[in-house]
Amino acid sequence: MKKIYVYLTFCLAFIVCTTSCNSWIEENPDGLVTDERVGDSQDAAEQWVTGTYSKLIYDMFCWGYFPRVLEFDADYISGPDWLFGTFGAGNFQGESDVTDALWKGGYGLIARANNAERHIADMKNISDDVRNNAIGELKFLKGFAYFLMVRAYGPIPIQPEEETTDYNQPRQSIETVYAYITKNLEEAAEMMYKNTDSRYQKGHASAGSAAGLLAKVYATQAAAAMPVGTDIIVRTGQPYTSSGDDKEYAPLQTKTFAKSSVSGYEQMDAQALYAKAAEWANKVIDGEYGDYELLAYDQLWKKANCNASEFMFTLNTVSGDATYKVSVHAQYEGYMTEQGGDFIQEGGWVGCTRHWYDLFDSQDLRIVKGVKHRWRVKTQRESNTGFYYPNTEEYSIAATGFDLEGNWVSDPTGIYADGVSYYYSQDAQCLAFTTKYMDVTNDAINNADANFPFLRYADVLLIYAEAQCELGNATEAITYLNKVRTRSNATLADAATLDTQTKLRSAIIEERAKEFACEADRRWDLIRWGIYLQAMNAIGGSDDAGVMKTRQERNLLFPIPAPELNTNKAITENNPGWN
Repeated sequence: MKKIYVYLTFCLAFIVCTTSCNSWIEENPDGLVTDERVGDSQDAAEQWVTGTYSKLIYDMFCWGYFPRVLEFDADYISGPDWLFGTFGAGNFQGESDVTDALWKGGYGLIARANNAERHIADMKNISDDVRNNAIGELKFLKGFAYFLMVRAYGPIPIQPEEETTDYNQPRQSIETVYAYITKNLEEAAEMMYKNTDSRYQKGHASAGSAAGLLAKVYATQAAAAMPVGTDIIVRTGQPYTSSGDDKEYAPLQTKTFAKSSVSGYEQMDAQALYAKAAEWANKVIDGEYGDYELLAYDQLWKKANCNASEFMFTLNTVSGDATYKVSVHAQYEGYMTEQGGDFIQEGGWVGCTRHWYDLFDSQDLRIVKGVKHRWRVKTQRESNTGFYYPNTEEYSIAATGFDLEGNWVSDPTGIYADGVSYYYSQDAQCLAFTTKYMDVTNDAINNADANFPFLRYADVLLIYAEAQCELGNATEAITYLNKVRTRSNATLADAATLDTQTKLRSAIIEERAKEFACEADRRWDLIRWGIYLQAMNAIGGSDDAGVMKTRQERNLLFPIPAPELNTNKAITENNPGWN
């Protein structure tokens, strides 16, 4: 994204936000500059594209409501109740997270992309390759924005691509919106540079980004269209066996959920859609749209590799920048009292539950290295204490010398032999905190440059495995499931264990929960598979940290923001359960 940021200051001077007094799907041409002011050249085309990317970074995802709006409403994610708030408890009404990050931000991004595409299409002094790539990137961004919104809101308006004064746009059916998404992404895949092209700029979307996202779009529709009653096994349950100060974690329970109908997808052909998902995933795997591979685990979350080939589309940010920032590092890791220091100044609140942690084999690198096992906050400096996780026999002995029954076993050894007294706390202070976003340029600032992955190559591999499972090709599905598991040193799946389609399907869905934890993916998997309500309510009320996870039918969709309902005369009612 380096080139993007070179242009950002200039671009923001002439490309304004597209919110208005009418509705957020309005595009105001009078507020945007003309070709005459920007110019007609390759540089001008790049400026239009850059200005569109800046909308994605600045307006949608730089504030504290990201990744909250995409991440916090899921079964395996948790944190302090003050941070999760009413949104985390399932009340989405009137939340700025829902309004600003997705609806307002999404339509602002789309409006800017439409405007930029019209100007670039009319340019006379650029080559066809430059024009096609630029327009391809804009089509990709539109497809991406509509995909985020249709999953969240269901039927939504499609903003006219041409200039118009008719801003009262009706909601289109889910099937119509997906047809528009796939059209834009298929065109983008053919127009954009591949990541192997010398003209490709790292940090931008590429042809492979569009092809990979297409696979995910088709798989989302396919899962939602699967027959009602399709079985999915989920390991879940109440977090504790008892209440009070000395409660114990409950072991995972294996529950079989029957898929519920997903509104708007009933008439879609699941098998045909899974065939399309497999087709596009396979094109990526075969290298038709670029060169992609899994990184070694020790390299996966290094800052230096944030634009490596596994990361197919990533939200790139700028260290210390007041505008082009995200709160990802602060929320998931916490920023330190001094750079490279030992104590968290603030943050490090959001993590995964113990039931998520217990899904893994003990040697799986996604918990051995991907979860913090000890950390210290600034209030523990004088007491020479710190936290450890999880509260298992192994880690209790390593951290304290005592087993879980309070018996002295031995002096702490290994990473804990540093003279600090570590302890475990049965609340939001001790969760399975990820290490994915630790490596930043400066870990002592609130707005550190953690880059958030929206699409990784691992996702494409698991989509391919899922599609092959549903198409009846179990051997192929297990092969690609194991490609992801091998990277993390997990026990390999085999046909003897996954001897039914239900078991294989469930293993792939669970693998997604493990691989993409803290990457804003879990809620949307539960929704598309029609098991969101069952999974959330299986927790039995509150999770490990006391966040309420009880959900109702209305929680399946976010509410249309009140300002849109008040101004867009073509939308006459909200989603079910919201007023």
